[in-house]
Amino acid sequence: MTNGNTPPSAALDQDTDIDRRALLRLTGAGAAIFGVLGAVSGLPAEAQDLSRGAANFHTSERVTREAVTFPHQYRMNVAGNLFLPRNLDRNARHPALVVGHPMGAVKEQSANLYATKMAERGFVAMAIDLPCWGGSEGEPRNAVSPDLYAESFSAAVDFLGTRPFVDRDRIGGIGICGSGSFIISAAKIDPRLRAIATVSMYDMGAANRDALRKSLSVEQRKDIIAAAAEQRYVEFEGGKTEYTGGTTLRLTADTDPIQREFFDFYRTPRGEYTPPGGSPLTTTKPTLSSNVKFMNFYPFNDIETISPRPLLFISGDQAHSREFSEDAFQRAAEPKELVWVPGAGHVDLYDRVELIPFDRLESFFTMHLA
Repeated sequence: MTNGNTPPSAALDQDTDIDRRALLRLTGAGAAIFGVLGAVSGLPAEAQDLSRGAANFHTSERVTREAVTFPHQYRMNVAGNLFLPRNLDRNARHPALVVGHPMGAVKEQSANLYATKMAERGFVAMAIDLPCWGGSEGEPRNAVSPDLYAESFSAAVDFLGTRPFVDRDRIGGIGICGSGSFIISAAKIDPRLRAIATVSMYDMGAANRDALRKSLSVEQRKDIIAAAAEQRYVEFEGGKTEYTGGTTLRLTADTDPIQREFFDFYRTPRGEYTPPGGSPLTTTKPTLSSNVKFMNFYPFNDIETISPRPLLFISGDQAHSREFSEDAFQRAAEPKELVWVPGAGHVDLYDRVELIPFDRLESFFTMHLA
């Protein structure tokens, strides 16, 4: 997304400018935090892989959907899609779930799918946009604020818990990718989240401080922080917003496998979605000056204090991100479960319904929100 009326050509220049700069002297694995930055010439024409039931934009005749907005504690509105079983008895109170999208995505990418599937199974379910993304308020667009992201889950509980057809003592949540770390951050200080599941979780703090497999050095981290600090002067004086990371806009012979995995979802019809007022050239890309906020984000510290509320961690056994689910599981106290999906990579669990263990999610929440 761009700020205001920035033309697509300007956004493209921004992307290329960042690539030319030496601010991200990362290793290949480190650059995979959000993706290798590459010179771009336009949007992709490559075909998407729709195998294994990829169905990001799934809709269901058994479910109704309503667009909703509600304020978080700092009085910015959060946008959500509320999914209800079509035969829901509105005179009774039912268990409910809040679903958070991958980092850099919006609710139309993966979160709506999960919420729809859980509503098909009898739950009230709501997919939300994190602040500064999608339909939620917050400026600048694509800004990073881990505290506000966690707050949006608590605000969703505020909303769900005041619906007459929701039992406020039976609210849980699902965090996909980066939202897995945000919902854990929220749950540590919000006991109203009674059961928490994460899918393909990224610890967005560790991913930015250390990169995958701790491949980012402290000196490289300091270079990133210094470049972001200098960019603050530019933006304070009215200069253009710059973006970092995200998913590359086209594939080259040198594109790494992790970028290709993200590209197949975010840059093809399989999962591409540009929110109203945004630009496809900047979707998935956080602002450069704000992304360093993740350096101070430690969602797994004190994760054991969530107990005795249950935690379910789901990851593909081939996922490049599996280290984060393993770390969280090791630190968490009982009750906890770690489920490996055979043959699944990180992005596979965004939308491949033949791989996503919805039965396991249903049994987990049925048991713990009883």
